[in-house]
Amino acid sequence: MKMRLLGNSGLKVTELCFGTMTFGGTSYWGTIGKQTQQEADRLVQMAIDGGINFFDTADIYSDGIAEQMLGNALGSKRKDIVLATKVRGRMGTGPNDVGLSRHHIIEGCNASLKRLGTDYIDLYQVHNWDHLTPLEETMCALDDLVRTGKVRYIGCSNFTGWQLMKSLVISEKYGYARFITIQSYYSLIARDLEYEIVPLCLDQKLGIMPWSPLAGGFLTGKYRRGKPRPAGARRSNPVGNFLQFDEEKGYDIIDELDRIAKRHDKTISQTALNYLLRKPAVSSIVIGARTPEHLADNLKSTEWELTPEEVARLDEISKPPRVYPYWMQDFMRSER
Repeated sequence: MKMRLLGNSGLKVTELCFGTMTFGGTSYWGTIGKQTQQEADRLVQMAIDGGINFFDTADIYSDGIAEQMLGNALGSKRKDIVLATKVRGRMGTGPNDVGLSRHHIIEGCNASLKRLGTDYIDLYQVHNWDHLTPLEETMCALDDLVRTGKVRYIGCSNFTGWQLMKSLVISEKYGYARFITIQSYYSLIARDLEYEIVPLCLDQKLGIMPWSPLAGGFLTGKYRRGKPRPAGARRSNPVGNFLQFDEEKGYDIIDELDRIAKRHDKTISQTALNYLLRKPAVSSIVIGARTPEHLADNLKSTEWELTPEEVARLDEISKPPRVYPYWMQDFMRSER
């Protein structure tokens, strides 16, 4: 599998990153996946055999169970892979068991290290914005973790453009470690990232790690216009169906993906993932798999490339609306 640099670093990661949100499956996470340790072991080994060297998890996935299962599955192979996890979500009932305070970040990192069975985390990501904690406190705590060697690189997830840029300015001002990645929701059916985050990442040399690149399974081809929803699928379950988008537009995208996929003798899923690999600033795509069959299909998405004409066709059919002030800037640019 091809390698790419992770953001503006010298760290090489595979074009696909294996996500473990389906490991464990307790409480809410059971609507997404319920892999046992044995199943997790098989998927992790299959990913490694398929060339993947990058694995992503988070402390909140099944209340820490996913981290523990990933650590168990990796075992002695941990030294050969790049390991990413996240902090921010609630991990207890106490008032300080959530957020991006120095207290919660350091406690969270120590707990993640223990569950993962390792003494360092390659990429430590803040999972979301914390509107209560001063960003200077958050960035200082992350910098301390880097300086002590518990963390090697830092990243963020689900930030807006101004939040990400503010964090970079604070790092520059105080000499703190700098975010090298942002993990964001990005797919053919959700290209909002292209308004601010993609240009910012290109300008500041951050790598993008798209999560839910198949829109919660919608872009696999199992959802088709006029057909019953598949039983047991995520978007068939109102509890787990939190990704909101225009499904009618989505069906148009799937129809075009189907035409292109057949031309290359590929699947719809492989074509949707291959499209994201053609987009600027993308370092690695976070994929999840409930079954070995799903993983085997996804692994083949990196073995070929869409033509520029096919990318342009998918760009056009999935184009997001041009919101203000971008349409105004386009108008003014046309007058120069």
